[in-house]
Amino acid sequence: MLALVTNLVLATFLWQQIHSYAVDAVRRDTNEQSDAFVSVYRSGGLPALVQAIHNASRSLDNSLVALVVDGTGHRQIGIGPDLLTPLATTPGAFRVGSLGREEPWATREAGYTVRRIGAYRLVSGHFLDDWQQERRGIERALLLATILSLMLGIVGGLVVARYVGRRLNSIAAVIEGVGQGDLTRRVGSVAGGGDAFDRLSIRLDAMLDKVERLMAELRIVTDSLAHDLRSPIARLRAKTETAILVTDPVQRDAALSGLLVETDLVMRMLSTLLEITRSQSVSRDRFTDIDPAALVEEIAELYEPVADDAGIRFTTEIEAPSSESHANIVMHRELMTQAITNLIDNALRHAGRGGQITLRLKDVGGDIRLQVEDRGPGIAEADREQALSRFGRLDSARTIPGAGLGLSLVAAVARLHGGRLELGDNAPGLIAAIVLPQ
Repeated sequence: MLALVTNLVLATFLWQQIHSYAVDAVRRDTNEQSDAFVSVYRSGGLPALVQAIHNASRSLDNSLVALVVDGTGHRQIGIGPDLLTPLATTPGAFRVGSLGREEPWATREAGYTVRRIGAYRLVSGHFLDDWQQERRGIERALLLATILSLMLGIVGGLVVARYVGRRLNSIAAVIEGVGQGDLTRRVGSVAGGGDAFDRLSIRLDAMLDKVERLMAELRIVTDSLAHDLRSPIARLRAKTETAILVTDPVQRDAALSGLLVETDLVMRMLSTLLEITRSQSVSRDRFTDIDPAALVEEIAELYEPVADDAGIRFTTEIEAPSSESHANIVMHRELMTQAITNLIDNALRHAGRGGQITLRLKDVGGDIRLQVEDRGPGIAEADREQALSRFGRLDSARTIPGAGLGLSLVAAVARLHGGRLELGDNAPGLIAAIVLPQ
């Protein structure tokens, strides 16, 4: 409908422009012709004017109007009707209308002017027969163009409506399927397409991929949490029953101490899960410019006495090949500190007495690496993915207290900062590196 209205407005505008141009052309020619006849009359009188009209009548211009009439409108000489209408004999500016009341003059429009010449009036101009024929041709062409435009608009509208409807139906079908629980549905995009529907489909599919990953992770977390809580809760129940039934104060105190240990383990598991969730949804306004070298030095100062007490050698290496390595990085200070300390705690548990831990800051290819290196048993390459998953505990770590959430928290903090957690081989030992873009 909008296209039809636009075409009608355009056609009307074109018709008016063409009509105005034609009328202006006739007005210009008529005024020039009238001025020429009046000049001839003023220089040679009526006989010269008669001769000029006679000469003009012999031209090939069939639209010419040139006649001299008396006060009653009767033609004296020239080309035109025998009797003109009163309006056609009234002197004045250029006008368009019929000159006579009898056929064929009554149906023929002319553009003309009327000038006084003594006792007579000079009527000069041009009939608009040719223009009227051209106008009818233009009107037919505009009408045909409007009809074709309407037909094309209807066909184009049907095609566009079908295309839009098909794309929207495919998107609606995917959304409906996801609403019913099928998270594997995807919209997809047209090969080689790049319109708004393709962009919407790509973003919707990316969102569904993320939702599917989150739901899968939620199921894994739920199953793992239920599995990993079963043992400590069972031990809690057993030690609680023992504490209730035992009569010996020493045994009761030992049972209560074990009860506290198991309770602390469960609390740490739940607290770490809560920290991971919070780290994934922390606001960006909590981020500040921090010097990574200063942060590493502060953490090293904290852990050097702890490592000495555990009989482990603790060293710090800040590699700065360029001044840009000391440039501040926008990060969440508390979360990044917790992530690094988690890596150091893991290294302290697995390094063993007499081992060595290195906290290193280095610039590699424009990325900042905050890494902890130990000389413990390490993690085989095939087991590293499991170690990074929530509640992922390797068989070698089953005897060490823990929930299997430390590395998951570190990985979540790294992703929050646009980075990643990498596990590598220290030959022997493990290299756990938080890689952040500069």
